[in-house]
Amino acid sequence: MVRCPDQSESHVSLEQTTFRPLQRYEQIAERLAADIRSGLLAPGSRLPSERELARTLEVSRASVREALAALQLQGVVETRKGAGTFVTARPPAPEEPAHDASPSAVLEARAQLEPCVARLAAARGQRDEAAENLLAAMEAEPVDIATWNTSDRLFHRQLAAMTQNPVLLAFADHVAGLMDQPLWQRLRDDSIAVAGRTRIHVAEHRMIYEAIVAGDAEAAAFYSLQHINRVRAYMELS
Repeated sequence: MVRCPDQSESHVSLEQTTFRPLQRYEQIAERLAADIRSGLLAPGSRLPSERELARTLEVSRASVREALAALQLQGVVETRKGAGTFVTARPPAPEEPAHDASPSAVLEARAQLEPCVARLAAARGQRDEAAENLLAAMEAEPVDIATWNTSDRLFHRQLAAMTQNPVLLAFADHVAGLMDQPLWQRLRDDSIAVAGRTRIHVAEHRMIYEAIVAGDAEAAAFYSLQHINRVRAYMELS
C-alpha cells in the first residue's frame, strides 16, 4: 500500500585537486569550474570518474552526475562514451547565476506529492480529455522527443488538474516548470535515448490514468510511485 507522507588524456590525480566535502550539485560544479579556471584541470584533461569524485567529495554519485551535466550544458566539459569526462574550455568567472533545480530534488518531491495526487484524482473517478490527448501524443510513432517531453511534463500536471484542487494544481505547475529546465531535460533526454524506454514510460502513464478513471486509489498511487522510481533509475539518480 502506498501511503501519502506526513509531511587531454592525462588524468589529474585526486591529490592535486582542492576538493572538500560538499552537498549541492551547484557547489560541486563550481568547485570543478574553479579548478579549471585556475589551470589545475586544464583543457584536454580527463576528470576522475563519477565514483571517484563521489568518494572524494563525500557526496552521492547522483549529485556528481548532476554537476557534470550542468558543466556539459555550459560547454565546459564533455563526456566521451567509454573514455570518460574531459575538460573542453575554461568557464567564465562565477556571477552567482540562477541554477536549475536539482533533478534529484525534483524526483524526491514528486515521489511525495504525485502518489497522493493520483489517489485524490481517483476519488473523482472521471475521464479527462486533455490527459487522453497527451497520452495519444506520447504514443504516436515515430517518437518525436521534443513533443514527447512536453506531453510527459503536461500529463503529470493534468493529473493534478483532475483532482479539482487548485492548490495541488499550483504545486504541479511549479513542478512542470522545473521539468522544463535545461538540466532536467539534459538528463531526461539521456535517460530515454535507450530504445523502448519511452514506450515503458507511456505504458506506466496509461496505467496511472486508467486506475484513476476506475476509481482505484490504491492502484493509482502504486503505479505513480512505481513510475517515479523508474524515472529515477533511468536517469541514474537512484
